[in-house]
Amino acid sequence: MPTPSAPPPAAGALPGKRRSVLLDLAFLRLWTGATASGLATWALPFVLGLAVLDRTLTATDLGLLLAARTAGFLAAVPTAGVLADRHSRRGVVLWAGLAAGAAAPVMAAGLGRSVLLMAAGAAVAGAGQGACRPAYQALTAEVVDADRRQQANAAMTLAVRVTTLVGPSLAALLAVFLGTGALLTGIGLLWLVAACVPGRGALRAAADATPEAAEGPAAGAVRASFLAEFAEGVREARRHPWFLAGLGALTAVIATGYSATGVALPLVSRDEYGTEVVLAGALTAYTAGALAGALFIARFRPRSPGWAALAGLAAYGCAPLSLVVPVHPVVVMAAYAVAGVGIELFNVPWFTAAQREVAPDKLARVSSLDFLLSYGLAPVGLAVIAPAIDAFGATAVLAVCAAVCFAAPAAAALAPGARTFSRPPDTTATGLRGKEPAR
Repeated sequence: MPTPSAPPPAAGALPGKRRSVLLDLAFLRLWTGATASGLATWALPFVLGLAVLDRTLTATDLGLLLAARTAGFLAAVPTAGVLADRHSRRGVVLWAGLAAGAAAPVMAAGLGRSVLLMAAGAAVAGAGQGACRPAYQALTAEVVDADRRQQANAAMTLAVRVTTLVGPSLAALLAVFLGTGALLTGIGLLWLVAACVPGRGALRAAADATPEAAEGPAAGAVRASFLAEFAEGVREARRHPWFLAGLGALTAVIATGYSATGVALPLVSRDEYGTEVVLAGALTAYTAGALAGALFIARFRPRSPGWAALAGLAAYGCAPLSLVVPVHPVVVMAAYAVAGVGIELFNVPWFTAAQREVAPDKLARVSSLDFLLSYGLAPVGLAVIAPAIDAFGATAVLAVCAAVCFAAPAAAALAPGARTFSRPPDTTATGLRGKEPAR
């Protein structure tokens, strides 16, 4: 069971002076592995896109491969959540990384020969990516003590943002000298780094060394099924109304605001401004804002961290709002920068709160539920928004997206415990039964 939450520190306050998490070798190993997996994740679609440019693949083939990767991701996330709670989180990262690493040369072998072989490799690569997500989230809580987790989560999200820039750019640079097959093999090598570099969490190792852990399961005990163990994770999530409300808001924002970024922004950039500069500038501003937000939240401790995080999430609504009516391109870029800052002001406290509040033996399953809903419904938004724009017009659809982005976090802020992202002391598990996540 999770320990009772301590009151949030005063605004702007920092924890007691401790060695920076960036000087901790165990965390640096974890961070290096996560960065390698991020580079591999973001480079793969770009490398496959290069194969379309040189006519080794068709656009239809590319769509099939990316769909196969997404299917592998969604299938692996809940399974990995159970495995990471049932067994070693380090072991899950190892086998997931090895699987994704092995899938890369399979895709290289199928390049220009068999799209089905490449699709099988892409599905395995997606499964490796999906299995790593909840395991890395739980492993961070094992490697880093509670006082430094916000700084650690900020460093992890900084790695994600940097890889979104470096991954495609590095692939483009290497493509000058190497073929697509060699680049796919290089992605496999990155996955091997992600698999082998992280170490086991010292905090988990210490817990496993206790007499209670040494006793192990009772003799003759029958382990629950995967479905039953995942259901335990869902029940754990339901014990935290702030988590359910926040996850509902996050899912709504990604399904609408992210869709506006992925589909509507290129259309508006082409039709309203007649140039790709607005598209490139907005995406660059978003990443720059996210980097700034991660650096800021690594040090800042607001008085009401949950409300501050949800306000940051609501700031994503500035992105679709800036596209509703024609404005100067600088306004669009500034709106995307604000959205980038806001998303990290949400992400870092959100991950930190889950690591603090959720029962440690169920953290990977709860994290897998987070990734499954937030990432799982994103393709639905992407698939729906283009037909919706054709049917109702870009202005109406973007206005609805912006309204959802603002309203969903505001509604989540009313949930018990949302102000501090912690479970209210007088809330009981019984009283929470029957509450369901926002849809």
